[in-house]
Amino acid sequence: MSGTFVIAQGGGPTAVINQTMVGAALEIRKRHPGAKVLGSIHGVRGIRDGNYVDLSAIPEDRLRLIAATPSAALGSTRDKPDDAYCEIILNGLKKAGADAFIYIGGNDTSGTQQILTDAAGGKMAFVHAPKTIDNDLEENDHTPGFISAAEFVAGAFLSVDLDFRALPGIYVGIVMGRHAGFLTAAAAAWQLDPDSGPHLVYVPERPFSAAAFIDDVRATLDRHKRCIVAVSEGVSTADGKALVESLVPPEKLERDAHGNVKLSGSDLPAALERALAEGLPGKRARVDALGYMPRGYVGAINAVDAQEAFDAGVFAVAVAEQGGGSVALQFDGKKTVLNKVPLKNVAGKTRHMPDDFMLPDINQLSDAGMAYLKRLVPEKYKVGKPFV
Repeated sequence: MSGTFVIAQGGGPTAVINQTMVGAALEIRKRHPGAKVLGSIHGVRGIRDGNYVDLSAIPEDRLRLIAATPSAALGSTRDKPDDAYCEIILNGLKKAGADAFIYIGGNDTSGTQQILTDAAGGKMAFVHAPKTIDNDLEENDHTPGFISAAEFVAGAFLSVDLDFRALPGIYVGIVMGRHAGFLTAAAAAWQLDPDSGPHLVYVPERPFSAAAFIDDVRATLDRHKRCIVAVSEGVSTADGKALVESLVPPEKLERDAHGNVKLSGSDLPAALERALAEGLPGKRARVDALGYMPRGYVGAINAVDAQEAFDAGVFAVAVAEQGGGSVALQFDGKKTVLNKVPLKNVAGKTRHMPDDFMLPDINQLSDAGMAYLKRLVPEKYKVGKPFV
């Protein structure tokens, strides 16, 4: 395999996705001298349009600087190719003379690679390199990008809990995550003690009731004199509808190109503030959407996350040499290891937070959930316990 490798980035950017791209590019240059390494601009759109940057020609020191920079340096896309689109992509890869295509991304990215693998009939290697702050890829213990985002979320909720100890009230932080609650659960990773927020954690894996939410907040105020809440933007009501569909008028709902209700940038924060004002009149309350900030914040690039992302890119080259597949970060009981898994085990599937990560009938993390988070996001700051 000494011809041409194509690398692309798909889906939401992260703080460490460029580590994976650079890890793969440098490893190709090391193992396959003379091979061409093409970076596709804006994901599979670049392949469709023949729009590439020659990563073979970029000096290593510049590539390593890009590796340490948040966001997707090649540009990304939310395109979710069907069979017809994948045929166009495959033709674009053939036109570029590609021997292998390494696509860095999440569920939809792995699905694209599975379709391309089936269409190519073994004449090209397709590799999925994992990336998602949602941490929702099957076969993975955790995914590159998650630890850095989780560190941001943990720090944000520690900070806001200290704030609301001084001036008590209700705080609700809405965290990204359509189907999996790992990132929202990370809000609890740096709790100081049992009195610390977040006192309530709502994840997509459990049905959400607005009435029960108000009751939970009221009970928490009685117990702690303040209430810090972490809510996944993807929480759904018992009928399976996203909460935003229940609280926001239909004419104000936005949908993406795939028909999914847009969870970020919606009126959900205002709707929750209104629910709190009506259910708990007179109480000081604030609702914030953390939005995109956790996924690529330059001040919270975790060193372990960065190294694992780089290593995933390096390992992706070996997977390409073996004919393709998906790179998985797995935990062997002592450390994270990289393994090749079949694309079909990951493609289009969603890994949900295990049931035992939350306490039964209580919107709080269990010991198992806390142990998982503390393994990945250990305490970074030492702060004194306030007097109030």
